[in-house]
Amino acid sequence: MNSDIYLFGQILGTHSFLLRGGFLQPDAYSEIDAQYFLPGGETGTAATVLSSLGASVRMAGTHIGTAVAPLLKEFYHDKSVDLSPLYFDPDDPGVMDYVVIAGLVRSPMGRFQTLFSQDNKWWNVPQEKDIASCKVAAIDPFFREESTLAAQLCVKHGVPYVTIDAPHDTYLHQHAAVNVVSGECLHQHYRGMEKEAVFTLLQQESEGLTIITSGGGSMLYGRKGQAMKQMAPFRIDVRSTLGAGDTFKAGCTYALLHNMPDDDLVRFASACSGIAISRFPLPLHPPTLDEVTKLIEQQ
Repeated sequence: MNSDIYLFGQILGTHSFLLRGGFLQPDAYSEIDAQYFLPGGETGTAATVLSSLGASVRMAGTHIGTAVAPLLKEFYHDKSVDLSPLYFDPDDPGVMDYVVIAGLVRSPMGRFQTLFSQDNKWWNVPQEKDIASCKVAAIDPFFREESTLAAQLCVKHGVPYVTIDAPHDTYLHQHAAVNVVSGECLHQHYRGMEKEAVFTLLQQESEGLTIITSGGGSMLYGRKGQAMKQMAPFRIDVRSTLGAGDTFKAGCTYALLHNMPDDDLVRFASACSGIAISRFPLPLHPPTLDEVTKLIEQQ
């Protein structure tokens, strides 16, 4: 069965802890207000959001194991998310992370440095048939040549794709329909540069739409040859920022699927993200299309 959207990237089991009364302090007790074990990761969260918006999704990426696979199968069994490309590893629990949250502040923990330092790859090779049968795609940049391969297959089959945090000199950025660049990427790859200068650098290297997000600050966006535009995020009471960027990516992907103009695409993705940060846990309460439409109309 064909799907609207192909996703390739991080699919995790996320243990999240929402604290009461502020973030962790050294040698001080913290009360856990709520905790969950739910699908996460940039691609896992995007799949949840896109399904809630009404799109059908096929996702590949991280190997799933004995702890994560049952979680994913149970969570997605009644959703429009196809898990068939995922590889089940019977000798590993699967990749998990742990996130402590208090309002605007969160701290993720995991073993990703160890995982990426080993020789064995713990992710799928993207399959051409999965990409060719979809209308649009979203690709995380973390899986080295496999992420680039996914982008190359998209280009081969004329499938436009969204990516995140791809530097200006990469194939992923240069051929993306949309590249969403976070403050974390600026700090890692462009330390010391003003974000407007980074935007210009990115803008010159792609025909696609470049977006630089800035948390609660204004987003920069535009295409090669255009003047840089800015858009303020929606005004929202924040409950948890976990999944905000992943939901923004999902919103861009949905907007790309429906051929929204650039201004509408950025506004739609921002509204999706705004709804995401107003609730916890996001996987159990993802934004719906009606909610996103209503927020845009209100603000």
